[in-house]
Amino acid sequence: MLQSRITPSLLMRDRGLVKTRQFKDDKYVGDPLNAVKIYNEKEVDELVFFDIDATVEKSTPDMNFLGTIAKESRMPLCYGGGISDAEQAADIVKIGFEKVSVSAAALVRPDLINEMANRIGRQSVVVTIDVKKSLLGGYSIYSHNGTRKHKPKLADFIAEATDRGAGEIVINSIDRDGMMQGYDLTLARLARDNTTSPLTILGGAGTSKHMAELIENVGIVGAAAGSMFVFKGPYRAVLISYARP
Repeated sequence: MLQSRITPSLLMRDRGLVKTRQFKDDKYVGDPLNAVKIYNEKEVDELVFFDIDATVEKSTPDMNFLGTIAKESRMPLCYGGGISDAEQAADIVKIGFEKVSVSAAALVRPDLINEMANRIGRQSVVVTIDVKKSLLGGYSIYSHNGTRKHKPKLADFIAEATDRGAGEIVINSIDRDGMMQGYDLTLARLARDNTTSPLTILGGAGTSKHMAELIENVGIVGAAAGSMFVFKGPYRAVLISYARP
């Protein structure tokens, strides 16, 4: 039976970890390998790494570095960033990652989702969708660190990604990113209504109460967070931690 998961989401840039606010103002927060060692001890449900510059810079995944992370980890891992074909996804699974996330590439060429599902199995395919609130209501999909807007309606793309073979949908609120004021529950419910796949919500968590509210409102769902697990106190001192609601 599926259960709600509590997932640290870590952003990588130049082999370091950073944390952003609304996809801007990044702050260095540490070394990925050190974070893996800490989270091993804390027995987290899953750990997610996103290389936030790979798509923008059109770079391919750093397989050697990802392999080092996988060897150090004792928990399930997911990676996203720069994936453009199913063979790259297969290579990442081979080195020890359980899941591979795609975003911009799947928006440009949705067939990639089918190809990945056929190559590595639906259970390993994650489609991450970055969204902003629209001025006239609703939500719009963005990629390239929130700088490129895409035409598909959010509900339609969630449903299409599910039908094409996404074993998990991750919805990331750009508006709430790093703000630590709580999840966008309206957004979470919209996503839940449009997919039968496991769902993870990212963007806004600042306390374990926020995660509990998400689970109470949406049901079985992954509650992901970045700032909550790397900052402590009003001055955002770096302290890698982990807590359950």
